[in-house]
Amino acid sequence: MKLPQLLEQIRSLVPESLAEPWDQVGLHVEGKANVTRALLCIDLTMPVLEEAIEKKVELVVAYHPPIFSPLTRLTSADVKQSIVLKAAEKGISVYSPHTALDAVVGGVNDFLTEVAMGGDDAEVEPIKVAGTKGGATKVKLVMFVPMDAADRLRDAMAKAGAGQIGNYGCCSFNAPGFGTFKGSAKTNPTVGKVGRFERVDELRMEMLVPSDRLVAVVEVLRTHHPYEEPAFDLYPLLEEPGVMDSETKLSGSEGDGQGRLVRFVKPVSLKVLTERFKKALGLKCLEVAPAEGVAMGQKSVRTLGICAGAGGSLLSDCNVDAFFTGEMRHHDTLAAVSEGTSILLAGHTRTERPYLKTYRKNLRKVADGVDWVISKKDRSPGEFL
Repeated sequence: MKLPQLLEQIRSLVPESLAEPWDQVGLHVEGKANVTRALLCIDLTMPVLEEAIEKKVELVVAYHPPIFSPLTRLTSADVKQSIVLKAAEKGISVYSPHTALDAVVGGVNDFLTEVAMGGDDAEVEPIKVAGTKGGATKVKLVMFVPMDAADRLRDAMAKAGAGQIGNYGCCSFNAPGFGTFKGSAKTNPTVGKVGRFERVDELRMEMLVPSDRLVAVVEVLRTHHPYEEPAFDLYPLLEEPGVMDSETKLSGSEGDGQGRLVRFVKPVSLKVLTERFKKALGLKCLEVAPAEGVAMGQKSVRTLGICAGAGGSLLSDCNVDAFFTGEMRHHDTLAAVSEGTSILLAGHTRTERPYLKTYRKNLRKVADGVDWVISKKDRSPGEFL
């Protein structure tokens, strides 16, 4: 498949707009135009990149973003920079879905939820619903622009990611009107004169913007708008209701969001939960911190919070009997236990890597022209001994 076509399919499965605002999801390195084989991994380390080169892949889908903090230079003095340089040199594209893959229905957190339920009846919902608390996934940008500059501004903003509705680009709504202003002595107006009341024919232009493109789009607006002080408004939007097809179509469902809250019909014990996670994730052991006064065999867990990776920040968003994640700060664990919440920790990437088989299955359904391979060199940096 052509790389742009393949990326479109990947994004249709897991929309980047579901990612957390701080995350760096998306295309990190653009390589060859055609993709026949792709490698899936959690961390793009040098051994994984060497494996990708050996297996002659044109795309690496790395769950964790290889470029997270801004790079100020590209040299061989740093391993992260070296990986990016080498991938580019070999023409290997690199893409990351990260927290979007956590949030989407059928993603990493739903996989962990099924493990925790073990066939028991339970109600499930996101801890933080997509479009709430962390910000809407789409924003309507309304701006006011002189008639003769509207087309240029619309085109520039569309290139930055605004105005995309389904398969249609450059989408906007435009209504004529007039704007008024009076510039002070400190201004340099594009239209009219300082200190004089002005009335200008303008368009009210509206465009949809994914939240993950909002900063870039507003920057383009300020750069390309002819006014010294462009006027614009931002309206957060609710997500359109969708229908879940958990086997293939992961996106567009009302269950999207970060973390999962499980309400068991019948309570389970920490011992049962521990055994379920160990078996499904292929682990020798978990770190379990029972809440004060709770025994491992006691059926004390009616509500369970789940978040892949380092999910401790979501604990404050839910009141649960137990919380499962990869890793948490020591003092946060102490506080949770003293406040009545048991903590189960499996290790950061050990909550994520087992999902790659399910991810490959879903990718094959939307892009069966590509040979999807799971890395054998990708592993947790530490081992249980």
